[in-house]
Amino acid sequence: MRAHLRSPLFTLGSTFAALVMAGACASRPPIDSPPEEPPGRPVRKLSLEEVGLSASALDKTADPCTDFYQYACGNWITNTDIPAEEARWMRSFNVIFDRNLEDLKSILDESRAASAPDRAKLGTFYGACMDEGTIEKTKLAPIAFLRSTIRSVDVGTPTKRKTEGDAWAAAASPDGGRMPLEAVVGRLHLHGLSPFFTLRSEQDDKDATQVIAIIDEGGLGLPDRDNYLDEAEDAEKLRAFYLAHVERMMVLAGYSGEEAKTAAQDVMAVETALAKLHKTRVERRDPEGMYNKIDRKGLLERKNGFDWAAYLEAVDSSLAEVDDISVTNVPHIEKLGPLMRGLKRGALVHYLEWQLIHDSSPLLNAAVVDEGFALRQRITGQKKLKPRWKRCVAATDQALGELLAQPYVEKRFGAESKEAVKMMVKAISAAFDKRVGELEWMDADTKKAARAKLSKMAYLIGYPNRWKTYDFAIEPKGHAGNMYRAVAFEQRRELAKIGKPVDRGEWFMTPPTVNAYYSPSRNQMVFPAGILQPPFYQPKASIAVNLGGMGMVVGHELTHGFDDQGSQYDAYGNLESWWTPDVRKQFEERTQCIEEQYDAFEVLPGVSLDGKLTLGENIADAGGVKLAFRAYRSLREDAPEHLVAEGFTEDQQFFLSVAQVWCAKYTEELKRLRAQTDPHAQPNYRVNGSIQNTAEFAEAFDCQVGKPMVPENACKVW
Repeated sequence: MRAHLRSPLFTLGSTFAALVMAGACASRPPIDSPPEEPPGRPVRKLSLEEVGLSASALDKTADPCTDFYQYACGNWITNTDIPAEEARWMRSFNVIFDRNLEDLKSILDESRAASAPDRAKLGTFYGACMDEGTIEKTKLAPIAFLRSTIRSVDVGTPTKRKTEGDAWAAAASPDGGRMPLEAVVGRLHLHGLSPFFTLRSEQDDKDATQVIAIIDEGGLGLPDRDNYLDEAEDAEKLRAFYLAHVERMMVLAGYSGEEAKTAAQDVMAVETALAKLHKTRVERRDPEGMYNKIDRKGLLERKNGFDWAAYLEAVDSSLAEVDDISVTNVPHIEKLGPLMRGLKRGALVHYLEWQLIHDSSPLLNAAVVDEGFALRQRITGQKKLKPRWKRCVAATDQALGELLAQPYVEKRFGAESKEAVKMMVKAISAAFDKRVGELEWMDADTKKAARAKLSKMAYLIGYPNRWKTYDFAIEPKGHAGNMYRAVAFEQRRELAKIGKPVDRGEWFMTPPTVNAYYSPSRNQMVFPAGILQPPFYQPKASIAVNLGGMGMVVGHELTHGFDDQGSQYDAYGNLESWWTPDVRKQFEERTQCIEEQYDAFEVLPGVSLDGKLTLGENIADAGGVKLAFRAYRSLREDAPEHLVAEGFTEDQQFFLSVAQVWCAKYTEELKRLRAQTDPHAQPNYRVNGSIQNTAEFAEAFDCQVGKPMVPENACKVW
């Protein structure tokens, strides 16, 4: 994930939040008697479906005051099976995601016969991905050009040879013998691999107008550093599986049995050494700790056996004069040279080839794809590989995202959706402004600064104003080659930004994506067209339901500007404090309450959430629910009638909507993994945790203080 995209609503793709089903059941809640008619306002009775809710999802044997998530989603959970090709299934995200996939597939199928250049480009890329015959025939041939680079690596002292663009042979000796380590690593990085570390462009946290180079950690094949370092039995079993997996994959790559065994041991040794240099996920949530602008001079002073100047020029000649450079982990940079130079050449080649084969496995023949999936299956519990067409749609979205988005937007995104989100943003911003004025713990100066930041907060809806173009060759035969060219093209585009002003109109998610995000360095919320679909936003749903669904998303992203990380950035996106010291201390005491609240949530026996890791998302969830509720109330203040759906008041409909968009089931393996790695809490705790901190819920469902959903000492931040 891109570091400047710090706060997506949900972790999608290869990583997902996990879900545990809360189990308490109680007597039927007291909501079946008709609600009192609001003074002077008639009641209109509707079904739950008419207002946009699911009656069949409800478990009315559960007590909403004890476990609201079970009450809102219990029957859906009982009656829903996780599809074999998924590790999780969600009533909202997956329904929209699959519908979007079908739309994109239809577009791509039509594009295979199109004559218009852009549509033909989409069709050719997708068609090459669907051409299993050619992929089976070529096997590992598509990665031969990178394997030959790896096998030419020279582990000796850095040389002074220079490279010119892609003329990598110029870096090798005339007899085709060896290529400097810096050039090899640079070429692999250009093609999207991440051995040892990563290089990217990013907005400067201390000067939000400029783009700088970032050198970050990388180089691991397992999801997290703790997978290598944890001494628990589960971690040891995963490492044993991984070792055997690497060995099997290297056999498929042409190694003999003994060579593959040695290679696997070398890979594990190198990755374990790298893991010891990595920060924990909690440490990576500290913006100040992740910002170490040492610039070119500081980087070269820390070369310690690795010629950083030669590396930068090898990646792209445009980087030869780059001066503005920040690193996320200074000790990591200082120790990389000795680690790399200390490897025997054979171990280095084994590690680099594994990085290539591991990352390339989805692009190659079926035997390699299946073995690659075996690791995912072990980690996530997903039983079956997704069908090829779904993988090819995802690959096309990755390579040509904004080109594919254009016909999707025409098909699925109407003007009314954009206007509805604008309305929500306006109402929720007004709710936040009012809430700031009510805060007793915040002084006048800090309130003024908070409101200034709110007034500068931008929002992008649906799709970018200016579409990206994709100027690289696409061949009808050779999916892997197309993907490598796409990745290299995108990497060059990213690196070309370094030293230039920030483009504030750029998007970091494609429009069909079912997600949203807030960028603290741009003070900007982004809502792709992909998420502005039912059930998050439903044109015919009640305002209460739409604000509980999409409104909570808007409130969530807005609150990220004021969570434990976002609150460290000012109105212009600079990493600079705008708080008075005493107010900041009180803010941190209040966030400590949320940290402790989520630390107590157990997702599996003996496996709890990490309150520090999930703190930002939990603050945003709590703020999102409160702000959306206030916004819904303001929008319905002068409504001519009160809508009651099968006995549920509008307040109750709001909270049911908040819960039902998060109805979900996850495999046990994924629950365990996400508890360790995901900054988002599991969906049931996202719902119950945020509602426990929302006073209006108790009134809506007539819950007494002391019940599980109404704790005596609820956490209050925003």
